[in-house]
Amino acid sequence: MAGKAKSPAVELEVGGRTVRVSNPDRVYFPAHGETKLDLVKYYLSVSDGIVNALRERPCMLHRFPEGAAGEKVHQKRLPHGAPPWMETVQVKFPRYNRTADELCVTEIAHVAWAVQMSTVEFHPWNSRRADTEKPDEWRIDLDPMPDCPFDRVRRVAGVVHEVLDELGAVGYPKTSGGSGIHVYVRVRPEYGFSDVRRAALAFAREVERRAPEDVTTTWWRKDRDPKKLFVDYNQNARDHTIASAYSVRGNAAGTVSTPIHWDEVDDVNPKDFTIRTVPQRYAELGDLHASIDDDVYSLATLMEWAERDEREGAEAPPED
Repeated sequence: MAGKAKSPAVELEVGGRTVRVSNPDRVYFPAHGETKLDLVKYYLSVSDGIVNALRERPCMLHRFPEGAAGEKVHQKRLPHGAPPWMETVQVKFPRYNRTADELCVTEIAHVAWAVQMSTVEFHPWNSRRADTEKPDEWRIDLDPMPDCPFDRVRRVAGVVHEVLDELGAVGYPKTSGGSGIHVYVRVRPEYGFSDVRRAALAFAREVERRAPEDVTTTWWRKDRDPKKLFVDYNQNARDHTIASAYSVRGNAAGTVSTPIHWDEVDDVNPKDFTIRTVPQRYAELGDLHASIDDDVYSLATLMEWAERDEREGAEAPPED
């Protein structure tokens, strides 16, 4: 039996570039039938937001050549065949004594071409190419364990907001696109990854002190209470990445990691945000993370907290 014929390629004008999209009718999200071309159009609809989230950062790509129901490919290096206008930044992996030229987005055409190469998810570093070893983004990942209800995630997000306010830090929340919530804080690029991780752990411990029935910072997954929420400070370790704001997730429904207002947290349902619904929300609200670069926080207080905890005998777990 002959296979289904491929749909003819289409060419799109994207920010003054021509991006050719092959197999535009291939279904990428089987829950509602959205295609590869639908995915490109989604990213174009949130163009300023996705570029702002990825700008100047090394970016790992999660590619799904057969759509979200197929195999996922983790791609650190820019895929072969890139046009000359694509941009990269070289990063080092000391453990393997290797380097990789990763995608470095500065315009929406870079995103569109990556989608042409079957990218669904964009996972940027929390540092930029001016100095890839000095993070300028502190990431608070509220990661529920398997039996943790979403109401608990909401409650812990409220505690996170409370502690950030006391620190004088401005947090920018978003859904993860899965079952958690992320909060991003811009920081001065003064510290390396290990110190930013220490600061993030000190913050996580403070959240745990205030919500001990809800939160765990236990390092080993097997030792965590499955009903609790893990504040995953390790997402600030070198070469650890999570889906960016406005990144689609590789699941059947095409959910989106979506910026939200703090006053939405109590009622938010992450499943409501998909490639079908987010474009209208974006058209109405714009990029809720647009001002994130204006609110830069010094980690000095958190570094003091980390030193206090270490003096009192707290040990930082090993970096994996």
